[in-house]
Amino acid sequence: MGQQQIRQIIDDLLTQDGLVETGVGGVQLFRVTEPVRCAPAVYEPTLVAIVSGAKEAILDGTSHVYDRSRYLVCSMSMPVEAGTPMASPDNPLLGLQISLDTKVMTELVIETESAVGAIRTPKAGPLPPGIALARWDDAFTDAVLRLVQLVDSPTDTSVLGEGRLREVYYALLKGGAGDSARRAFGVGNEIARAIEFLSDHLEQPVTIDDMATQAGMSRAVFHRKFKQATTMSPIQFVKSMRLNSAAMDIAGGMSVNEAALGVGYVSTSQFSREFKRAYGQSPRQWSNARHLVGAS
Repeated sequence: MGQQQIRQIIDDLLTQDGLVETGVGGVQLFRVTEPVRCAPAVYEPTLVAIVSGAKEAILDGTSHVYDRSRYLVCSMSMPVEAGTPMASPDNPLLGLQISLDTKVMTELVIETESAVGAIRTPKAGPLPPGIALARWDDAFTDAVLRLVQLVDSPTDTSVLGEGRLREVYYALLKGGAGDSARRAFGVGNEIARAIEFLSDHLEQPVTIDDMATQAGMSRAVFHRKFKQATTMSPIQFVKSMRLNSAAMDIAGGMSVNEAALGVGYVSTSQFSREFKRAYGQSPRQWSNARHLVGAS
């Protein structure tokens, strides 16, 4: 019943395709009725909950399809291919996306793990993946419903929004994706810190040794733990982050040269070679194809 109420609120509010701000920082509602093929993207730390239709995110060749039965939590910046290949007017994609605020999430993780009687997850062993799917449970559904019920009242949103968002964060931490989020935002978040460092310095020649230093690990240990969390080697990850970010910039109208320089390439020809190897098109062909899609 709760999820149906969430869907009704979003359906009533969004009469056209697009993203709508809710008034609560980092929380947006969306509607999509046109199929969109998966394309390079960079997921920042985000929660995406769908109440109608389905989305797809491909990470290192592995497809993650999520719908009204499972929500997605991306607990650290990740290079993916994302799209809505099944959206249609008869089966619209409806849902909400919530940016995960590092400060609030970290505070909650520390409070949760410090609480009397809290179940503490062991820090040893393989790292959980940076992208996780979790089934809607009652606590999560109730928290999301209480959040979206604010959208009709700017006063309620202003007064209660941060508290309701905190409830959603807490439900996330207690749910099926909680392990991934706790390891990204709590003690032991070395890999997430290294990825954040890379994201903040994409235009600079960041090396694997630089990232290992940020994580406080030897190169060998960093390589092993990084692959556990992201499924990719650090070198693959850095290249994917740079190429995906550039692809998004080019699709947004930036010139190929600017996009290449903006993600740390000093040679446009090298950038073009690696771009074509990754996406099967040259950057210019990619740009032309995106413009044709936008004009259709």
